[in-house]
Amino acid sequence: MNAELGALKGSLDRQRAHVLGILEGLSDEDLRRPVLPSGWNCLALVRHLTLDVERFWFPGVIAGEPDVAGQLTAGAEAHWYVPKGMNADEVFADYRVAIARADAVLAVAAPEQEPAAWPVEIWPTWRLPDVRHVLIHVLAEVACHSGHLDAARELIDGTTWLGGNPYAG
Repeated sequence: MNAELGALKGSLDRQRAHVLGILEGLSDEDLRRPVLPSGWNCLALVRHLTLDVERFWFPGVIAGEPDVAGQLTAGAEAHWYVPKGMNADEVFADYRVAIARADAVLAVAAPEQEPAAWPVEIWPTWRLPDVRHVLIHVLAEVACHSGHLDAARELIDGTTWLGGNPYAG
């Protein structure tokens, strides 16, 4: 992997670990409990990161994988919900699998490589020009959502990521 992408991916990996770490130890009930006025819950946010971030941007946009690219615009709002019957362990396992696939895509990508697919149905006038910009976009999105999870976790049981959290690193 190119040094530039390696540095960006290292930052992304720390945000991914933050997402998983801040939720560690929560019960299934707490993971599914909405604590903010918008009504989303922690598990649903992980589902969003799995489908709309890791799978969408890496195998879908960067690699243009047909089985993913065809789903780029299909039911994005539904991705904010955990399917009936899917337990927390399955949601986290699915997230880890999506991360592994995303990492495999990045391992063979070059910073200036153009996306192989682009959802013009969603963004007809906006486009990220290359892998570098996609990775920066994803890093910002995951960091933003890890902050959302920080706020939710603190409201649930007072745990914070920094300042005494045993998972901080």
